[in-house]
Amino acid sequence: MRMAKARIAVIGAGLMGHGIAQVFALAGHDVSVYDSVAANLDSAKARILANLKDLGDDPSAVERVRPTPDLAGAVREADYVVEAVLEDLPLKQKLFVEIETHVRPHTILASNTSVIPITKIMDGLRDRSRALGTQWTSPAAIDWTIALHKAAGKMPVHVKKDVPGFVGNRLQHALWREAIALVEHGVCDAETVDTVIKASFGRRLAVLGPLENADLVGTDLTLAIHKTVLPDIEKRGGPSPYLEALVANGKLGFKSGEGFRPWSAQAQAALRAKVLQHLKKARIADG
Repeated sequence: MRMAKARIAVIGAGLMGHGIAQVFALAGHDVSVYDSVAANLDSAKARILANLKDLGDDPSAVERVRPTPDLAGAVREADYVVEAVLEDLPLKQKLFVEIETHVRPHTILASNTSVIPITKIMDGLRDRSRALGTQWTSPAAIDWTIALHKAAGKMPVHVKKDVPGFVGNRLQHALWREAIALVEHGVCDAETVDTVIKASFGRRLAVLGPLENADLVGTDLTLAIHKTVLPDIEKRGGPSPYLEALVANGKLGFKSGEGFRPWSAQAQAALRAKVLQHLKKARIADG
């Protein structure tokens, strides 16, 4: 099977789902998109088209996307099904049990979950060897999926063990936990946290990973630093009370106009535009 011919089904047309559909459509794949929420489905192609235009990509790619309210119809002919619904374990489990009744025998099944262990999501399947990210996943399914994503211009990695948050989200939220703790304990305000990261080590993260950096400065120096600083770093095993209070008080970030910091409509638009331009430049640099 040629990768350009692989048929893709995306389950969920929200923030992540429509982006996944966009990536595969731009790479030449026919993509069916299912969502149980009519508003998400009805707006999916318009959102994808807006993204393509913002990024300077071929807007005709949106014509390869087929929204449908029929789950069976969305997945029946798919070679690869990726789920991108809410972070709700019972919902995901129920969906995959239903999806398995409609797909072909060799269709590969994947979840776009941020933190839920894939093994739990896929536990109810009859054939778990085609479910990505589990202890049962076949080498053939892994190899095929890596090739699929490489052909779409992505950088897939093989995570060897199924743990909550996998690699990226574990690293990201370890940083976020300490960032929140610094504000919670009055060490600095939220703006200072963001400024320090963006103006210091954040500048090199795209080209120098943390373990590369540790080797660069020396593992002996890294050990000495850790002996001093790690005992004082936040170790709480659950969410910060400060974060819980923000949510309880309706301070939900951009969606409410205030989170760790206040956000006017103008400030939100400016930050979104800045992030978009940065990502466009990074993509050009990547070739």
